[in-house]
Amino acid sequence: MAQVQALIAGTAKHFPNAQFTLGKVAYTTASLTQLLQGLVNAINVVVAAHASVTDALRALAQVDAQVWPVIRLYKRYVLSMFGDATQDLADFGMTPPKQRKPKTGEETAAAAAKAKATREARSTKSAKAKLAIKGDVTGVTITPVTSSQAAAAAATSAPSQTASSTSTAPASAPK
Repeated sequence: MAQVQALIAGTAKHFPNAQFTLGKVAYTTASLTQLLQGLVNAINVVVAAHASVTDALRALAQVDAQVWPVIRLYKRYVLSMFGDATQDLADFGMTPPKQRKPKTGEETAAAAAKAKATREARSTKSAKAKLAIKGDVTGVTITPVTSSQAAAAAATSAPSQTASSTSTAPASAPK
């Protein structure tokens, strides 16, 4: 829109009484300015409509936030009142909820076997079994870092030192 307005201003300033042939169509300064101004007016209408729609959507969201919790509760109320009465629920635009199909003994046994196999495959343990597992650490070497150059040197030489080291004596760490 700013570009079209600049074209209108530049045309009025530099070509106040000119005639143009653009795309095999002849225009005067007044007719070209009128054509361009029509585009500016249409863009302004769209901008105003967009602002109006944005405001309307914001208002809808506010009302929606207030009404939907009530609708959910009301639907539960209607379901509790009419249960499986299909015709009565249809008057409200609802259908009775589907009943869960109970599992057979075979399906229950298969689910339990699958769960047990999954626990074994993943090596998962019960909460009490997890509490019994403790980790042990041996052979820890602590190297103090005094400068950034020493840290870089220690980082590059650390893998070769640990590979050649066979000491398993635990080091005492400051607490």
